[in-house]
This record gives sequence, structure tokens and C-alpha cells, in this order.
Amino acid sequence: MLIGEVARHSGVSARMLRHYDALGLVRPTGRTVGGYREYSAEDVRRIFHVESLRSLGLSLKQIGRALEDPAFTPSALVGDLIRWTEDRLEREAELLERLRTIDASAPTGWQDVLRMVELMQGLSSTSAARRQQAVLARPEGMTVPAELLAGAVLAESDPNVAGALRWALARSGGDGVATLAAGARSEDVDVRRRAVLAIAGMRAAPDATAVLADALGDPDATVRRHAALALGRRGVTAAVPALVGLVVEGSSDVDAAEVLGTLSQDPGCADRIMTALVGELAAPTADSATRIRLTQALIELSGTAAQGVLRQLAHDDDRAVALVASYFIGVLDARSPEDRGDED
Repeated sequence: MLIGEVARHSGVSARMLRHYDALGLVRPTGRTVGGYREYSAEDVRRIFHVESLRSLGLSLKQIGRALEDPAFTPSALVGDLIRWTEDRLEREAELLERLRTIDASAPTGWQDVLRMVELMQGLSSTSAARRQQAVLARPEGMTVPAELLAGAVLAESDPNVAGALRWALARSGGDGVATLAAGARSEDVDVRRRAVLAIAGMRAAPDATAVLADALGDPDATVRRHAALALGRRGVTAAVPALVGLVVEGSSDVDAAEVLGTLSQDPGCADRIMTALVGELAAPTADSATRIRLTQALIELSGTAAQGVLRQLAHDDDRAVALVASYFIGVLDARSPEDRGDED
């Protein structure tokens, strides 16, 4: 077959066939009287072999060696090709993510694109100071996709930079909850902690409450603590048992008591909180320090029921508990009726 016919049957351009010939990769075995290349059936098969190996990513030099050297084994080369391909796919995935981030920022000109690229480079810096500066020094009015900030939050180990990122995320105009929700399900406990802490600062974000509610069942105590406090501040009464547990454990017990006090302003929740606290006070496993924390939590509650319990505790067999309760009764008695939350 002449070169044009081979090109039509193989799908390889005549120009590429001439290139193969020049490289010695596929040389036609014959020539016509007029000097035109003439390919045999074996030549055509070799062309298909070359194209098959090209489809695997081999270079023409590697293909020539593979076809000519009987001792050339594919295992090592194929393994290299797998690693090269994986590296290339990773780089292309990173490029795709950068392009999507820039597109999400809705740039109006190339200056906006350059600013976004500068921000992304700053966030990926090995210097914590530069990462923090990239977050705090971005131009006024620059739109930063929430997903970019959320992803940076999940990866950030420096507490100062993480705080700046959470601040920016809460003010980004987007939610980023989908990215954080994935982080809250991570096998890495540090990523879960960062995710829940970031969601806790996004009060207006949709679906945030559902993610925090799921985090109440997390095996990590820190994740549960962040979730309980955030839910309580959102007025979610399902967090009451966890908040009482924080008081018992002495983990963020002051914050937990304040949140319980806010929740107790709802009459339907006040009885539930009171019952839980009184139950823990009477628990046989409660030591003196635990009962003192529970006593201190009572003063945060609205209504006269808590005051009644405090007056009883002023006569508690545990002198330390009795002294704390007596002190708080004195504080309450010094307040005006409005401050004490007395009922008519």
C-alpha cells in the first residue's frame, strides 16, 4: 500500500508516517518504480503496534527500543508510566481546582485573576506569617470563594492563621459548609476539630446546625465540646446533655454554664436543665470539685427554682459546696428582683 492508503486505513497522518520513517521506527519495505513508499502488511501491523504503545504514554524512543530489543521488559517501564501518569493527574487536578476557584470569584478583569492567584499562593506558603498576611491583607471588595477559605481552614495547623481564616470565612458572603462538612467526617481528628470550630463561627450558614448535631456523636471529646457549645448558642436544646456533661467534666465548664443559662430562659427547657444539674449533684460519683462546678452553673439559670436549690445547697454536708452556695445566695439577694429573675 502507498502512504496515502496506509494513512486512510490506519488513521495515522502521512506526515507522521514520514516522521516514523525518518526515525527508523517504521520503514516501508518497498518502493515503487517512481520512488514512492510502499508498505507491506507487516509494516502496517508495526504501525498499529507503535500507535498502541503511544496510547500508553510511551515516547517514540521508548517504543523503538520496545520493538527492537528482545531483552526489553515492560514491567519497569509500565510501572514508571503509572507513577508519571499519577503525578500528572495530580498536577492537573490541582490546576483544575485553581481554575474553578478563580471562576468562582467571578473576576471582572485580569487584575482580579492576578489577585486571586496571589492569594492562593499566599495561602499555600510554608510561612505562617505569609499565610496570615494573605488572609488579612487582601484588597477591599475582593470576592474570595468560601470553599477556598474552608479548604485552607481544614489544612491550617497554626492557631493564629486558623483564627484569621475562620474570621474571613465567617465574613466571606458564602457558606463553605459543604467543604467543612466533609472535613467533619475526616478520619484525621485534627481536621474534624478544625471543621467543627470553623462551623461554630458561621451562625448564619445553612446546614451548619445539622453538621454540628452529627458532631455531638464524635468519638473525640474536643469535637463534641465545640459542637455542644455552638449548638447551645444557636438555641438547640438537644445540646443540653452534652453541655451538662461539660460542666461535670470541667471542660469549658464556665462557657457551658453560660450557654445553659441562656437556654434556661425558655421555660420549656429550664426544667430539663434543672433536672439534669440536680441529678448530677446527687450522683454518687460526683466529687467535691464536680459539685462545686454544678453549683456555680445554677446561678446562671433563670427563675426561682435555681435559687431554691442553691439555698438547700447552703446547708450541704460538703462544706466547700455549702460555702459556694452561700456566697451565691448573698450575691442573688443583693440583686434587684429584675436581675434575679424573680417570678411575680
